[in-house]
Amino acid sequence: MRVDVNGTPREVQATTLSALLDELGFEAPCVATAVDGTFVPRTLRDAHPLSPGARIEILAPMQGG
Repeated sequence: MRVDVNGTPREVQATTLSALLDELGFEAPCVATAVDGTFVPRTLRDAHPLSPGARIEILAPMQGG
């Protein structure tokens, strides 16, 4: 299915947010996620379905100063 991840169109096999993170190689505990502009907590990612055209934002923490 085709979705947008951080503004980039991607063709993915995943059908849930958790599966998408695995497919793209993100370490799930270390990121914040939103689907179609709505925050999705880590505890709900396994049950959060993805649909074609979904807009997913994945944010990882950064160090710096």
